[in-house]
Amino acid sequence: MEKTNMAPKEEVNVFLFVPNLIGYARVILMFFAFFYMLDKDMYQITVFCYMLSQLLDAFDGHAARALNQCSKLGAMLDMLTDRCSTLGLVMALGMLYPKCFFLCQCYAVLDIASHWLHLTAANIAGVIHHRLNHIISCNTFETCTCSRYISQAD
Repeated sequence: MEKTNMAPKEEVNVFLFVPNLIGYARVILMFFAFFYMLDKDMYQITVFCYMLSQLLDAFDGHAARALNQCSKLGAMLDMLTDRCSTLGLVMALGMLYPKCFFLCQCYAVLDIASHWLHLTAANIAGVIHHRLNHIISCNTFETCTCSRYISQAD
């Protein structure tokens, strides 16, 4: 029996990846924005927190690829934060403009349904979602190797 000289696999905590830390900051900022959203005297805090959360959205994906810290957790956290922040804003707008409440409800349903249908159709077709297409292979909460291209099995 031949011995192989393999180094032990290093455990990596994806919860502490820089892009995921950015994602956690986005969630915290989102909740601060929600808390102050209907307070007319605190609109500056709402606008600052919401806009900073959305600005950070532009950096988490770039950080993941630049630092080779792509993960399914990060991709799902990003998508979930996007949906929740949009829906929170739409709900607040519906409360601030009661005449438009029905349109806000329709938008919320359309947003959730369209993303669910897109993910479901992609899953059935065996296509990797556009937010996860840079992940070559990984299990949930495991380090992933990033690449711009992915080969798909037929």
